[in-house]
Formats: sequence, C-alpha cells, structure tokens
Amino acid sequence: MSSAHVLTEEFAQAAITAGLRARQNALAAGHPVVFVDDWGRYVEELPDGTRLAVRFRPGTPRESHLEILGEIFTPVK
Repeated sequence: MSSAHVLTEEFAQAAITAGLRARQNALAAGHPVVFVDDWGRYVEELPDGTRLAVRFRPGTPRESHLEILGEIFTPVK
C-alpha cells in the first residue's frame, strides 16, 4: 500500500497563501487578527495596523479572553 504525500512544497505554499489572503480579508473587513509571530508571541493585529502583544485567559468569556500586554512597535526603516 502506497502512502499519499499530501504535505508537498506546493501544498505548503498554497496553505501560506490562503492564510495570508484570509488575514488580509479579515483586516479589510474591520476584524482584528490574532497570530503567533516569529518570536513565539501571540499578537493581535488591528485593522488600523496596530499590533498588540496578548495572552489568552482560558475559562473567561469570549469578550475578555485576551489580555493585552502592550503595543508592539515596528522600527522605522
């Protein structure tokens, strides 16, 4: 029995592209997006471009399940 190799480079690239498109669409529609950045931090990105370091508070209502730790500033290039 041969095994199917679904996790190809093409598949990985398609998944990355789909994720980026979903993020852009959500922000454009006015919704914040939460993701893990390159340093392993949970980040909430707001539609205006503001990025906040956050942590999850399990067991709390959805409206208050994120605790804001502070704003993440992007250095000017």
